[in-house]
Amino acid sequence: MADEAKAKGNAAFSAGNYTEAIRHFTDAINLAPTNHVLYSNRSAAYASLNQYSEALTDAQKTVDLKPDWSKCYSRLGAAHHGLHQYDDAVLAYKKGLEVDPNNETLKSGLASAQSDQAAASASSRSRAPPNNLFGDAFGPDMWAKLTADPATRLYMQQPDFVNMMKDLQKNPSNLNLYLKDQRVMQALSVLLNVKMQSHMPGDDMEMPDSPPKERKRPADETETVKEKKREPEPEPEPMEVNEEEKETKEKKAQAQKEKEAGNAAYKKKDFETAIAHYSKATELDDCDISFLTNRAAVYLEMGKYDECIKDCDKAVERGRELRSDYKMVARALTRKGTALVKMAKISKDYEPAIETFQKALTEHRNPDTLKKLNDAERAKKELEQQEYYDPELAEKEREKGNECFKEQKYPDAIRHYTEALRRNPKDAKAYSNRAACYTKLGAMPEGLKDAEKCIEIDPKFSKGYTRKGAIQFFMKEFDKALETYQEGLKHDPQNPELLEGIRSCVQQINRASRGDLTPDELKERQAKAMQDPEIQNILTDPVMAQVQFSFCVEGSSRKPEGGTGSHEESFSDEQDSEADQCWDCADEMIMLFFN
Repeated sequence: MADEAKAKGNAAFSAGNYTEAIRHFTDAINLAPTNHVLYSNRSAAYASLNQYSEALTDAQKTVDLKPDWSKCYSRLGAAHHGLHQYDDAVLAYKKGLEVDPNNETLKSGLASAQSDQAAASASSRSRAPPNNLFGDAFGPDMWAKLTADPATRLYMQQPDFVNMMKDLQKNPSNLNLYLKDQRVMQALSVLLNVKMQSHMPGDDMEMPDSPPKERKRPADETETVKEKKREPEPEPEPMEVNEEEKETKEKKAQAQKEKEAGNAAYKKKDFETAIAHYSKATELDDCDISFLTNRAAVYLEMGKYDECIKDCDKAVERGRELRSDYKMVARALTRKGTALVKMAKISKDYEPAIETFQKALTEHRNPDTLKKLNDAERAKKELEQQEYYDPELAEKEREKGNECFKEQKYPDAIRHYTEALRRNPKDAKAYSNRAACYTKLGAMPEGLKDAEKCIEIDPKFSKGYTRKGAIQFFMKEFDKALETYQEGLKHDPQNPELLEGIRSCVQQINRASRGDLTPDELKERQAKAMQDPEIQNILTDPVMAQVQFSFCVEGSSRKPEGGTGSHEESFSDEQDSEADQCWDCADEMIMLFFN
């Protein structure tokens, strides 16, 4: 039971239903409270919902149960990381690497935690009081001061200036990012009520309150200035490019050309040429895992599944080292799963493919991958059914069911018939016999379903029709039972059970036509009729509603046998009432239809 709940939790997690996954993992934990894997899985589900406190509790429980398992430290580190407890996260990842030094997930998590740890430390230092000298300038009255001052009032209409000031108000330590903007310097002088000097390179003049007036220059000085203006500005010198960087760029460009050539060869079904091009691209640039996944696709087409799987594993490992796009990693896993499915048709083991597809979905939820996962699970189920198929054992179980039926042990008989059907789902006799058991126990809907399945498997098996007709007769659906018996006679015209069933149905139908029904039988018949979709359609038809209305208004004293005769009482005061509100009249019309 715990394994079943765990499997449901894994499936829900793969489908992105983390709340449902938590529920299934919790059920599994209640059944197996010492299973460390269950706590680990539930921790991952909590982390996916950003519920890191709960994830931390489960991760710590996993460590307690299995301290020599590397994955528990990965869960612990992720939970601490989500809670911004970077020091604890780093310690957890390092502890995990002591257990498994080559674990890529732990290495990646450690690098991420250390990066955020350093960033948090730098942010903390930037928020320290000595570096926040101008924090008071950006208080609540900042906007009022800027709007009141003529020099900064115009800046308030410029969106980029407003955004910069909002950022400074939120985090004054970012002031050094905007010191080169003269508008910010002007605003700061207004807010501090001082004149400030801008420290932009090449400008040592004090910022005036208004533009300076141009002084008159002597004629000779003016000419000199003009000549200086006409002098062309020197062009910037080109940046020196490192030879190693230049070579790397050239290799990347050449690798892309090889990839394009490989794609063209793949489309032409020239697989050997495509592999050669992709291999060359991989040699030139090992930072692009698409070369590996493309080569894996070629191996897959060629039926070289082992080579395909090797390339996919390399792509996943390298992609995680480079922190490549998660979609690329998911593509490699999906391609590996496809190769495993191909191999499973021979090995009869679909579990590795299913597990691989589930991993791919955790990287990226792709509809194509989800479809392949569903197909693999369906193939596994069909294989299990085929392996369980055994007509001889099914016959033995059916005989055991027959013995229990004779001894009136109907629940035991149902159990044996069910096992027989698992061993041989096409056994019409087992369905017929189980339908008889359900009938004895009063479970008419289940019996009717089995009888219909029996007829579907073997339309010429008369016993299926007698089972179905008998159940419909007990349910007092005499018209339907009559149709079933008549259908059975088409395949076995002299069958005494079918003939007797028809006789009984005709007798009951004639009895109702003569009005030989007790009040309880009449009410039951009317209630069933009102639930019949055909009768509902007739009563809601506009033409029939008008007929019903006229029938009521005339106050006819005639009534069918078994009718209520209450029309005069119902319409003595309100002869213009809506016809669909006259239920007595509807009952009589139903009886007319049946009679």
